[in-house]
Amino acid sequence: MDQPVRVRYAPSPTGHLHIGGARTALFTYLFARQRGGQFILRIEDTDLGRNVSGAAEEFYNGLRWLGIDWDEGEDVGGPYGPYRCTERMDIYREHIERLLGEDKAYYCYCTEEELEREREEQTAAGQTPKYSGRCRHLTPEQRAAYEAEGRSHTVRLRVGEGEKIEFRDEVRGEISFESDGNDFVIVKSSGMPTYNLAVVIDDHLMKITHVTRGEEHISNTPRQILLYRAFGWEEPIFAHFNLILNEAGKKLSKRDESILQFISQYRDLGYLPEAILNFLALLGWSPDTEEEIFSKQDIIERFSFDRVNKSGSIFDQKKLAWMNNHYFKKADLGEIVALCVPQLQRAGLLPEQLDEARQQWAKTLVALNQDKMNCAADIVPLTELFFRDEPELEGEGRAVLAEEGVPKVLEAFARQVEAMDDAAYTADAIKGAIKAVQAETGAKGKGLFMPIRVALTGQTHGPDLNETIWLLGRVKALKRLREAASGKLG
Repeated sequence: MDQPVRVRYAPSPTGHLHIGGARTALFTYLFARQRGGQFILRIEDTDLGRNVSGAAEEFYNGLRWLGIDWDEGEDVGGPYGPYRCTERMDIYREHIERLLGEDKAYYCYCTEEELEREREEQTAAGQTPKYSGRCRHLTPEQRAAYEAEGRSHTVRLRVGEGEKIEFRDEVRGEISFESDGNDFVIVKSSGMPTYNLAVVIDDHLMKITHVTRGEEHISNTPRQILLYRAFGWEEPIFAHFNLILNEAGKKLSKRDESILQFISQYRDLGYLPEAILNFLALLGWSPDTEEEIFSKQDIIERFSFDRVNKSGSIFDQKKLAWMNNHYFKKADLGEIVALCVPQLQRAGLLPEQLDEARQQWAKTLVALNQDKMNCAADIVPLTELFFRDEPELEGEGRAVLAEEGVPKVLEAFARQVEAMDDAAYTADAIKGAIKAVQAETGAKGKGLFMPIRVALTGQTHGPDLNETIWLLGRVKALKRLREAASGKLG
């Protein structure tokens, strides 16, 4: 094909943006940008019974959050609209009438009961169930009789038997089928075109050059090719991406609760979109390098269908956590604070409105834990010690507090803290106070720092001690030091 690359992502608005759909959109987008082509977003809402109000908007929001933009769509316009199937009914009717007029399709008046009985008889006879073609050659009189009965009708495409259907898949190579003579439905009894008919008409009229989608759509391709042939249209190039598997190697089901499956869930947990995009790109595509961290532009420049895997890709949650942690460490502190504060507010740990002092406190709290977080939601368990009335003493911590000389260290540090007023209570002042305790008691190293940390946090290890003590606040720190010194802690 000599024309410029035009590709589309065409989700059905029946729910949330799933990681599989997001990956398909990403691969399609990467191909378009890598080739300097156009990326179109189309809403395929022909399944009226399953459409969910607001789902299309969630798709838009999720894709934009990931950094995926589009050149044409119902929200941005374009020369080939409308970009929603239910707004293209006149276009479909025109093409359906063409197929009927050329006798390439026909009305079928079979009831569901008749079709089910037919399938049961074929199965009992050891045959593969398919439509028998009983309405293929109805006379005008027979059609009129069915109409008079009030029967509804579908429209079926005439399919020859033994017709070779071959195409080259950009990911999988040569694929071939043989038609079985099964005249399949292209228009439902409601008058709504089936997915296969609508997608073919829309892809042709929107000048789509490459049809990119998941492996589960391979079985739709023969029917779509038959429709291209019926209309006398050139077929697009196809590329079918591999399945996403859970960690047990099974096909990922939307009911599988072992993995968070929707982009909105990752956004709500405070993942960084550039990390999710990087992870999804590597979920089925292999770069020609051992590197794993790529910017969007890097991926665009390297992406190609010939490096998309044929076999299924395992959704590795540990790798995603590692990758998001990598991006967290590199991110601007302000961005991470903006993600973490809502997490603390939702947990009831911070008020909805923060004054300037509380904002600075929250910023310090996040900075102290930025390198440890796999996502912003981790801030809640990482910092709960700052919000408890009493520290939870670890087993190792009990042994530390039981050591000889510990009460002396804690009492000396408590006197230092008590001598400060609130304005003087800073991380630098706390550092100086600990040095003063060292000079007074002779304690040093672990014998100095460990008892103070355990008394205040209940833990033997943690982030910067001076900042930790400042974050606890003077009143809370003093209370904990005195309780630990008197043996009341734990």
